[in-house]
Amino acid sequence: MATRGPQLVVRRTAAGLGLFTLRAIRAGRRIIEYTGPVVTAAEVARRRGRYFFEIDEEYAVDGSPRSNIARYINHSCRPNSEAWVTGKRVWIWSKEAIGAGDEITLDYGEAYFNDYIRPKGCRCAWCRERAAKR
Repeated sequence: MATRGPQLVVRRTAAGLGLFTLRAIRAGRRIIEYTGPVVTAAEVARRRGRYFFEIDEEYAVDGSPRSNIARYINHSCRPNSEAWVTGKRVWIWSKEAIGAGDEITLDYGEAYFNDYIRPKGCRCAWCRERAAKR
């Protein structure tokens, strides 16, 4: 039986662990759902974890369960995927063609970037390449 959809695997990266595709993904394709319990914004503020994915001003998906392999998608300042919220579900879609063996990346957004990434310096491939050229 043929396997449909991308085959995804977690691998080591310069930023820690990342999510990679073993098959090429065409632009405009749904890749994976970001899963976990839906929690209130008050719960997010109380717990202050790093795996919360905001759905709207009132709710977020708590993506911390390890069964949610979409949690391994790293930030990039030049991402190859984007998130779409449908109801209380978060789907990751390819923005461009992603080659077999490539890492799947997202722009985490300004607030997360400023709170968590900027203080340590961005380690995405695009920023590392720019720094190496300086």
